[in-house]
Amino acid sequence: MATDGKLADVIPITAAAGASRRRQVAAAARREAAAHNLNGQRLGRKGRDTRDRIIAAAQDIILDPAGDGSITLSEVARRAAIRMGTLYLYFADLTELILAVLEPVMATVEDEYVHLVREYWPDKELHARAERFVRAYFDFWTRHSRILHLRNSMADRGDERMLVHRVRSAIPVMRLMVTQMDSRPMERGTLTSSTATALMTGLERVATVMTDDKMTRVLNEPVNPLAHLLEAETRIFELAIRDQRKLNRTA
Repeated sequence: MATDGKLADVIPITAAAGASRRRQVAAAARREAAAHNLNGQRLGRKGRDTRDRIIAAAQDIILDPAGDGSITLSEVARRAAIRMGTLYLYFADLTELILAVLEPVMATVEDEYVHLVREYWPDKELHARAERFVRAYFDFWTRHSRILHLRNSMADRGDERMLVHRVRSAIPVMRLMVTQMDSRPMERGTLTSSTATALMTGLERVATVMTDDKMTRVLNEPVNPLAHLLEAETRIFELAIRDQRKLNRTA
């Protein structure tokens, strides 16, 4: 198994290169999809402007401080000053539109927090590295809580495409966490992969709860619980990674 320094020389470079290639392919696919309407007609400048206006209207509704985070296609059409028939030329349903709103948000995850896991965390720096990652992940959720809460609530209601999006957005980080534990990232069904899954599931849950306006009002206590929760998550990551490294190095 790898030890401090060795993995840092090999894994981050190849993993980063692969991630960069995947992002390029995904971006090309998104550009191609956005270049046509649902009738297969290539979009001109007017068509691209209309599509962008629909997405902007959806963003405005989701981020409206006076709103409750809910959204309907009819409301989007009204806000964008277009007919429903025109909207359906660009988006087949609400899920497709929300996925388009999510695209620029998810395009930032590499710079926001994923890059922090690509570099191997030395044993002596585990707490500091884990803290940086946990806080960066929470900051990302804070900045984009409205759209992320909407995605998760749609997934919880049985929207399969939103569920797939939610799961796929977490998988790359889980695999990198497996690497942090001195194991191969593609291994499945192992204690290491299960530990990585539990860590990220717990972190997402904390971020979800602490960026929920209703929940934060309920948890309004004299001592701010957020600092304690983030420190607890940091310690959980540190202890789990340290323990799993020990098991994998002696296996």
